[in-house]
Amino acid sequence: MEIVIDTKPWLFEALFSPRTIALIGASADPAKNNARPQRFLRRHGYAGRILPINPRYREIHGETAYPDLRSAPGPIDHAFIMVPAPLVPDMVAQCCELKIPVATIFSAGFAELGEEGLKRQRDMVAMARAAGLRLLGPNCMGVINVHGKTALSVNAVLERETLRPGPLGVVSQSGSTLGTLLSRAQARGLGFSKLVSVGNECDLAVGELVELLVDDAETSAILLFLETFRDTERLAAAARRAFAADKPVIAYKLGRSDVGRRAAASHTGAMVGADELASAFFRAHGILRVDMLESLFELPQLVMGRKPPAGQRVAVLTGTGGAAAMVADRLGVLGAEVVPPPPSLIEDLRAQDLPVSDAPITDIPMGRSEGGAYTAILSALLRSDHCDAVVSVIGSSSQNPQTLVERVFRADGRERKPLAVFLAPRADEGLLALQENGIAGFRTPESCADAVNAFLNWRPPVALVSPEEGALAKAEAVLRATAKSRLNEQEAYALFAALGIPSAETRIVASAADCAEMSLDFPVAAKVLSADVPHKSDAGLVELDISSGGNLRAAVQRILDRARELYPEARIDGVLVQRMERGLAEVIAGYRRDPEVGPIVMLGTGGIAAELKRGYCVRLAPVAIETAHEMIDEVAGLALLRGFRNLPRGDCTALARAVHALSLLACLESRTVLEAEINPLIVKRAGAGVVAVDGLVSLA
Repeated sequence: MEIVIDTKPWLFEALFSPRTIALIGASADPAKNNARPQRFLRRHGYAGRILPINPRYREIHGETAYPDLRSAPGPIDHAFIMVPAPLVPDMVAQCCELKIPVATIFSAGFAELGEEGLKRQRDMVAMARAAGLRLLGPNCMGVINVHGKTALSVNAVLERETLRPGPLGVVSQSGSTLGTLLSRAQARGLGFSKLVSVGNECDLAVGELVELLVDDAETSAILLFLETFRDTERLAAAARRAFAADKPVIAYKLGRSDVGRRAAASHTGAMVGADELASAFFRAHGILRVDMLESLFELPQLVMGRKPPAGQRVAVLTGTGGAAAMVADRLGVLGAEVVPPPPSLIEDLRAQDLPVSDAPITDIPMGRSEGGAYTAILSALLRSDHCDAVVSVIGSSSQNPQTLVERVFRADGRERKPLAVFLAPRADEGLLALQENGIAGFRTPESCADAVNAFLNWRPPVALVSPEEGALAKAEAVLRATAKSRLNEQEAYALFAALGIPSAETRIVASAADCAEMSLDFPVAAKVLSADVPHKSDAGLVELDISSGGNLRAAVQRILDRARELYPEARIDGVLVQRMERGLAEVIAGYRRDPEVGPIVMLGTGGIAAELKRGYCVRLAPVAIETAHEMIDEVAGLALLRGFRNLPRGDCTALARAVHALSLLACLESRTVLEAEINPLIVKRAGAGVVAVDGLVSLA
């Protein structure tokens, strides 16, 4: 029987503020990694008991050593395990026996090495869970509580003499990057509350650690360094709690390329890469995402204590035009709108003899950029409603920290909207002065633009969507009626119809002779009906615009002959004859259950070239109808549906309903839908609806 315990109160204390720590495998050789935790704990002021565990020593670095855990005086709050992988399970067993609440496993040699290591890890976790022991790692660098002076880690960055306390909590899937963040941020005057390396996440994972930091009074912002997604449901819930607690969660995630994109039956699987899915996950749950590592610790000062903006407009003020242009150019590439002051503001400023123009960058002439003019214009931009954030780009005066801070800090309105300050020259003292005065300072134009863009794209967590009671009863019935793992096109239409998505009128013929009895107006399309042939057009098994009975009979015979030749093992259910449909646009609407982020829905420009056009957007499923409308607006290729250049408007209402309906596949309980796709979905004129003319469905 699984033991369920409400762990949070004691878990936080045992993990971050243990009173007694056992160092299993501690070494007396200061050159070895195993000697570091003991040295670092004392160097950084840990006042609790340290129990080195090693049968080879009676004393290590002045502290009594013990041959094993059973010999050490208890109670022990936290065990740090540093022995070879084959010995780790026995150490975990001793922790269970002694009812130690938490064990951190530095040792490598588990799931990261393959099946044998994974089995060893799973067996160890099962043993720990049965005893109520929580595990961090394996293959992890440890935990640092800066405020609590508990540096329980092997990371070499802790050789530095001091750690600066501050409001930033860090959860990292890379142990070495933990040190990178710590050293780089401290050089900028930034301080941390807690830092955790999670390793393999065999038990304690990113989501649960974020939950702990949300409840930590010393943490005001939570930084994530992610290599992959594991327990996304818990991370999503934790991120939503953090947003509600006014603690921004900021993520830097590796894997932006599509090298690992899997081969997929649907265009949806082939088109949507892991990076787009990560962005969709972050957006849905109120997590800010940065592209640059430096932005990860520069952004918090910009967003702490704030809510997401209403728009994506940014004003840029400078006395050094070239540097400001670099920031503005990068912002434009990222999709932000760099806006000039509105005419009313220009008029007000000119009335005060303050030089401004209607250019996107407010560039103050060199002779006027000193003194009160800069501060006055900055104040006006911060108070104005025409922008959602302000970037101040400062040149040579960056070298005088006092002058710099006075010019920026005295600007009225900083409480109303974020102010990002990019110092064009290298000015470490200036950046430190900004940080100490609560002003977000940036070292490079790229990181400044990245951070500002992350803020401008920040959104509250999307409201969770649930179907109305009974709304999915018909779809559930369709899935219960089949044991297949892949539906043919006609069966897919039945599922779509149960969701409220119409399809074109069809007939099924088993042979060319059956066409004589078919009642369907020409022109028609003919295509092989088989769940074993997903991309029929690629195989030459679709013929369009057939205009007569004779042509139809010939087409059906060609399709059957070719299908049997190309796919001798496939189950051929006949030929689907379908009325040709016309509309204003063809779109692709897809659904997929991703193994990392869960169900997603995709909308893009459709047809056989869907993968080539790369015009699509993606959201986590299910989505509300309002979100579906946002998706339509986001796809540039669907501008035609919005009455582009006085062309007829498409039925965006029906399209949004179809996207919403398709996304509800995430809520089905009778069978798990792995993939579903309509390509193309024909969008007709406003009021005339949409119609599916191809589809596929894969089931678990």
